[in-house]
Amino acid sequence: MKEFNSCETGLHQARGTKQEPKPAAAPRSEGLLPPQGGSGEAAQRVFPLSAIQGQPALVQALLLAAIEPQLGGVLIRGPRGTAKSTAARALADLLAPAPFVTLPLGASIEHVTGSLDLSKALAGHEVAFAPGLIAKAHEGVLYVDEINLLPDAIVDVLLDVAASGINRIERDGISHSHAARFVLVGTMNPEEGMLRPQLLDRLGLCVQLDNPQDPQLRSSIVKARLRFDLDPQGFVQSHAARQQEIRQRLAQARSRCRNASELAWSDDVHEAVALQCIAAQVDGLRADLVMLRAARALAAWQGSHSITPAHVAEVAPLVLQHRAAQPDPGSASQPQQTPAGTASAVPAAPSSTDRKDRTEPGIQASASPSTASREPGATGSLPQDAGPGLEQPPAGWGQAQAVSSVVFEPQQADAMAQAALEALAAKKARASGLLR
Repeated sequence: MKEFNSCETGLHQARGTKQEPKPAAAPRSEGLLPPQGGSGEAAQRVFPLSAIQGQPALVQALLLAAIEPQLGGVLIRGPRGTAKSTAARALADLLAPAPFVTLPLGASIEHVTGSLDLSKALAGHEVAFAPGLIAKAHEGVLYVDEINLLPDAIVDVLLDVAASGINRIERDGISHSHAARFVLVGTMNPEEGMLRPQLLDRLGLCVQLDNPQDPQLRSSIVKARLRFDLDPQGFVQSHAARQQEIRQRLAQARSRCRNASELAWSDDVHEAVALQCIAAQVDGLRADLVMLRAARALAAWQGSHSITPAHVAEVAPLVLQHRAAQPDPGSASQPQQTPAGTASAVPAAPSSTDRKDRTEPGIQASASPSTASREPGATGSLPQDAGPGLEQPPAGWGQAQAVSSVVFEPQQADAMAQAALEALAAKKARASGLLR
C-alpha cells in the first residue's frame, strides 16, 4: 500500500501541469496540542500523587507504566471511591507538560483513532487527517473508566497502539500513521462484568483495590481530602518538594530505560521470572516479557546498577494479578453449592482411604451387571435392538465403565481389558459371518 502523499509529485509531472507551492504541512500528533498540566490554576486542582495514602501498589504500578510504556498500561480493579481516577490524573501532572484524555464509553472507532478526509485526497490534495483521542493523548495519559464496558473492537485498538506506539489509520487504500506513546489506565468494577481473557492478558499490570478497613487510615485519607478541597493551592504547595523529587526520579528512570546498554537481564533474573510464571500457571509468554520489563523499570526507578531477582519478586504480583490460573471450584476441600444453597450432588474426588476400602476383597466397588444393563443410557449397557449375532460381553465389562473413579489393581485391569478385546473380536467375526 502506497502513501498518497508520495504519489502527488509524479501525478503533476505526468499531467504536465505546474505544481503550485503549498504551505508547510501541519506537524504530526506530537505538535497538535498545546502544553497542558504542570502549571497554572488547573494544575493546582490536581491531587498530588505523593499525598495518596493506603494504595502503594497503585502508585507503584502507575510509575512503572510511565517509566516503561511497552508494559501495555495498567488495569485498576476495585470499588468506587478508591482513588482510581485521582491517581491517574496525578500521574499526568507528574508527566507535565502532558495531556490527560478521558475516553467516553460512547466513543466510536473514528473518534478514538482519528479519521481521513477522502474527498480532499481524491481531489489531488494532501491527505487530511482529523486527530482522534489517541493523538490527543500522545506523551500523556489516556484514561478509560469502566474499560470492561467498552466494545471489544475499541479495546483491541487501544491495546495495539499502546504496545506498538504507532497509530495507523487505513481507509480505501489510503493510510496515515503517527506516533502515539501514552500510558493507558483502565478501571473496572468486577461486579459490572469482566474483560475477555485475551484482552486481560494484553494489559500489562493489574492492581486490585479494596476499601480501607483501618479506622486511622480512613480518617487520615478523609482529612487530607478535606484539606485539599478547602485550600487546593496550599495543599499542593505543602507537597511540592516531594512532587519535584518524584518528577526528577521519574525522568531519570525513563532515560535509563530508553538506553539499551543499561540494566541488562541476567540468567538469574530470567530464571526467577520463569519460576514465577510457571508457579502461576499462566498461558503463553506475554507474562514473562511484561515481568522482565517491569523489573527493569523498577530497577531504574530505584537507581539500581543491575536487575536482581528481588526486583522480579516485587513486580510479580502486579503482573500475575489478572493472569494467574484460577483455583478449581469443584475441589474436594470446597464442595460446590447449588443455587438453593445446598451441597451439590456432584461427588467429590475419593480420598486415598476410600479408594483403599473400595478395592479390598469382598467389597463391591461398582454397580451390578444387571443394573448397568437395564438402565437406559447407562455406560456399558447393550442397545435393546442389538439383534442376533452379538454376544453378551464378559462379566465385569459394564462394571468397569460404570464407575470411573474406582481404582483397580493392575492385574484386574489387564484382565478386563483383554476380555473386552476378545468380546469385540468375537462380535466382528460373528457379524462378518452373517454378512456372507
